Amino acid sequence: MDKNLNNLLRWSIENSTPSSTNGANGTTAVTSASADSNTSSAPSAATQGPRSDLNPELLQALFGGPSEAELMKAAMEVITDPSADLENKLIAFDNFEQLIESLDNANNMEPLALWSPLLSMLSHEEHELRRYAAWCVGTAVQNNVRSQERLLAMGGIPSLVGLATRKEEHEAVRRKAIYALSSAVRNYQPAMDAAAEELRKGGLDHGKGDKVDASDMDAIDDIMEWLKRMVKESV
Repeated sequence: MDKNLNNLLRWSIENSTPSSTNGANGTTAVTSASADSNTSSAPSAATQGPRSDLNPELLQALFGGPSEAELMKAAMEVITDPSADLENKLIAFDNFEQLIESLDNANNMEPLALWSPLLSMLSHEEHELRRYAAWCVGTAVQNNVRSQERLLAMGGIPSLVGLATRKEEHEAVRRKAIYALSSAVRNYQPAMDAAAEELRKGGLDHGKGDKVDASDMDAIDDIMEWLKRMVKESV
């Protein structure tokens, strides 16, 4: 039997809540509980609620809906489609950001080859698309070493530092870039070192010395607050 059909059958059996059976003489015999409710303290199957082992992937496989990986790819196709209007691109970006809130989906960006098109949007001429791109990067790398590694390997740190520190950039874009940097460098020393190096190249002194410990949350918070003050001062 197909694995999905077998799982569906098992789920159906576990979630069924028969309360009676027909006797040989056509009468109904109670089988799920004692007729005297005062003698039984155990909750019935109905009050316990049904069990469910059906995960979204199984439901999608059974009923033919798109998987979350397919939804991610479809969203990115709209985002990078030159013929799509801005409204639809922003809707697609919003959907994409919600999907990659899942750690598994964020990690799936690499095998789906979605990092390159996402990072390319950091330099798009439309500032709202740059803002969403930075937002999605921050969501993908938050508390996720695998995605932090991928961002660094794909050369995303310099782009984020550039967006965060460029005075002529839109304020909302700069703030999302700072959010992405904050998520990218925490507890991941290579990214922290790369960000610090980019700041030094731009002649910017964050005041924390040559080496910032990526596990020092207070020091990182101070750097991010410093970047935010720079944004306020340029508005």
